[in-house]
Amino acid sequence: MRKRDGLFKLVGLCLLAGVLVAGVLFPVVGAAGVVSNRASETVDSMSADLANEPPPLVTSVTDSAGNQIATLYKQYRIPTAPDQISDAMKWALVSVEDRRFYEHHGVDWKGTIRAAVSTSGGSTQGASTLTQQYVKNYLINVTNRPKSDSEEDINAAKMGQAKAQEVSIARKLKEARIAIQLETKMTKEQILAGYLNVVEFSRQIYGIGAAAQTYFGVQAKDLNVAQSALLAGIVNNPIVFDPWRNPEKAKERRDLVLDRMVDNQKLAKVDADKAKAEPLGVTPGAPKKPAANCTGAGTENGFFCQYVEDYLLKSGMTKDDLYTGGYTIRTSMDQKANHEAKVSAESQVNKKQKNVANTLSLVRPGKEKHEVVALAANRDYGPDAAAGQTIFGLPSGVYNTGGAGSSYKIFTAAAALKEGKAGIFSNIQVPGSYSSSVFTGGGPSCPTVARGTRAYCLSNNEGSNYPSSMSLQSALATSPNTGFVILEEQAGMGSVVDMASKLGMRETMASNLGGGTVKPDSKEPGENVSQSTFFGPKENSPGQGSFTLGPSPLSGLELANVAATILSGGKWCPPTPIGQVTDRDGKPKQITEQPCEQVVEEGLANSLAVGMSKDEQPGGTSAAAASNAGWTRPLIGKTGTTQENGSATFVGGTPQLAGAAMVFRPEGGKGGLCDVPGTVITCPKGTMFGGRTPARTFYGAMNKIMEGQEVAQLPPSDPKYERAGR
Repeated sequence: MRKRDGLFKLVGLCLLAGVLVAGVLFPVVGAAGVVSNRASETVDSMSADLANEPPPLVTSVTDSAGNQIATLYKQYRIPTAPDQISDAMKWALVSVEDRRFYEHHGVDWKGTIRAAVSTSGGSTQGASTLTQQYVKNYLINVTNRPKSDSEEDINAAKMGQAKAQEVSIARKLKEARIAIQLETKMTKEQILAGYLNVVEFSRQIYGIGAAAQTYFGVQAKDLNVAQSALLAGIVNNPIVFDPWRNPEKAKERRDLVLDRMVDNQKLAKVDADKAKAEPLGVTPGAPKKPAANCTGAGTENGFFCQYVEDYLLKSGMTKDDLYTGGYTIRTSMDQKANHEAKVSAESQVNKKQKNVANTLSLVRPGKEKHEVVALAANRDYGPDAAAGQTIFGLPSGVYNTGGAGSSYKIFTAAAALKEGKAGIFSNIQVPGSYSSSVFTGGGPSCPTVARGTRAYCLSNNEGSNYPSSMSLQSALATSPNTGFVILEEQAGMGSVVDMASKLGMRETMASNLGGGTVKPDSKEPGENVSQSTFFGPKENSPGQGSFTLGPSPLSGLELANVAATILSGGKWCPPTPIGQVTDRDGKPKQITEQPCEQVVEEGLANSLAVGMSKDEQPGGTSAAAASNAGWTRPLIGKTGTTQENGSATFVGGTPQLAGAAMVFRPEGGKGGLCDVPGTVITCPKGTMFGGRTPARTFYGAMNKIMEGQEVAQLPPSDPKYERAGR
């Protein structure tokens, strides 16, 4: 019986070997021919991908000088060429995983047949060569990794990864066929390095370059025998042999690899014994790898990094491409400017102050590009809210829901110039109070103009003592409310609201009254229309006269870009944080950015700049802050304060650098903001004005940033826009 059983087993093995060889080398004919041909095409494509397509890499974000500030990745991997890997590492891996690696042609037939027999009996047995393991790990870690955070994509990836690891002869056959083809396209050294670059070493650390760095703080070429044996042992089961969680099992596995190196005659026993006596030697506590997102940019640079990510995603890149493409993104961020902006913002408002944010955004004017130079806040960037941190883009996004206040009078002035209703030296009416004959929507104290409808009425700030008329230039510096509502009536709300978008408030004006995306089907007031639609003229409505007083949400960065547009002769460009993007091969990658536009005549922009040039001078709303800072340069400027003093802004700039500072309640709520020694607090009746915290923040940073630079003059005004009617 035993002889007959042995004969049957021998015949069975021969038949199975024939099937395996046929399955690996030849397509099935007949009815299954089409399916087999398609499978063959898939195999060809897969082997081509393995030979030519590199795995996910880390994207590097730098400042304008090329200093790295953050890394973005889904798999932490440092690409490593064959000659950058130590021989000890190569032989440790070969000795424990595939001793005949340099002898076979992709498949170890003896081991494969043994594994197939074992699998057919209901259990599994490895016997995969390193080439086959390379195929499997590529399928798991590259081909079938999730390409997005959607539940559908994650589930599909899990199914693909499970299929790549399923216990079946079919999977072994496909794996073997790809391995054979792969060995015709790549050298043994390339395959070995390919495997070592794609495999996971635990804790989302992929590839030998990253493992060497995070485990031991060395490069892959410097890995010694003990280190190499530890890493070679981990790939078999990264969770079980994790040296931080399971140091005893990791040591046992390491020592086994050392024994296998001795058996393979790649290490003397005496050297193996010395290596076994060494401690594991990994970095204390955990592997040292950088953060995988903008938190790695730190509390100071994180806001800028976040804007870079947001900007690139809006420019057409996918998040998966950004986080796996291995790009180098050189940004426009100036480290000194960003630091000084942060210091100034935090010096005015404590970073842990509850529900008070103080931001500063800086943009470099230009007729071909508006580069973002700094994005800072009193808050630190990060996930720890208790420590005053936030991951919301406070300096760049539409997060100031309190509004800009009178800074929006810039748009009314620009529209009045465009429509010929006033020049910068023209006198405008400034009554102490005013009831509009055009706008409606006023409160209970306003006169009724029709049944259920009241006029829009207002007065100037309490305690103000304005003359009955003044030049538009003086009005921009002293900010009477009534004069600008009258100008709105004269210029028309369509022109005023349009001017806000043209000069730079584009995402702001496209957002709804809560600062979010317009939801057309929403029943909530203010959610279903854009700010442009809400404030602009409509059928049977001339628009909302309150617009010039800036009551609606805005982006501080866009407000800074308004100043940059004015200082660029009326040339609007998107506020870009990008200097250059290069791919993993060092080749420039083109990104889709909006083109620059000449949004107003250069003469109008230059005249508006002259009109805004008195704010820091005696009588101007930011004069005290400018004087205390020792400011001496020509600049444009405009302050703003909202109802109940709940938020305030200052927007301004020199020909070299424009900016906007804002103090506001990031979590919303009613009430005001009050200056107290060393910070700002929320309070029932506010004392905040744009000439206080925002202006001090702006001047404090700009003085330090501009130090040593040329004192540049503002452009002269155009006579066409100096007086109305010319």
